[in-house]
Amino acid sequence: MKTLNLMMMIFFMFIIGNLIFVSKRKHLLIMLLSLEFIILSIYMMMMIYLSLIEFDMYMLMVFLVFSVCEGALGISILVSMIRTYGNDYFQSYKLL
Repeated sequence: MKTLNLMMMIFFMFIIGNLIFVSKRKHLLIMLLSLEFIILSIYMMMMIYLSLIEFDMYMLMVFLVFSVCEGALGISILVSMIRTYGNDYFQSYKLL
């Protein structure tokens, strides 16, 4: 019962992260933060699922490494865009 409530809360976190990602398309920083929130909820869901089936937690370390690489790449793109254009608005420059 407690695990089910926790899974529902994590699924709610995932949905909220997706809603923020879709609704806040103007700022790159807010989009990156919502992506990290989504990744955090997926990580927690995988942790609970793998502990329930008593599986090895090695996959969590691989997932964590990829999520850290994604975060570092997003921050480097954000810094590059702020240095070039002065802000993180998508409307202030042309992508293509």
